Amino acid sequence: MLRVFGFLGTVITMAIGMYIYSLQVKTLAPSAGGGNPEEMATITGVKNDLIGIANAERGYLASEGKYGSLDDLTAGKYLTVKGEREPYIYNVEITSSSFRATATRTTKGAPAQLWITETMEVQSSN
Repeated sequence: MLRVFGFLGTVITMAIGMYIYSLQVKTLAPSAGGGNPEEMATITGVKNDLIGIANAERGYLASEGKYGSLDDLTAGKYLTVKGEREPYIYNVEITSSSFRATATRTTKGAPAQLWITETMEVQSSN
């Protein structure tokens, strides 16, 4: 009987995890009609880089007790992302209790900016 409950618990947990994953994939997908496939791939790469920066911030906070600059994250080997992905450049703003990693486009096009905070949700300007 306990095995049945354990199995059901596992199945329910997996279903919830898959649902959350599907929501995150939707937020990572570039907007429909947002341009050519190369542009869409670049935007997806930028979003993934921002998520990587946010995860590095979490790790840095756990070990150092504070958020770190982009240079701190790179120097401490928390992050391997470069400071840019053409045509976007990255910047990290930190306070004692938060961070905001921003990707700013250096050429014409949309989105002009994408960013992520400690909420781990990528947002963009249109």
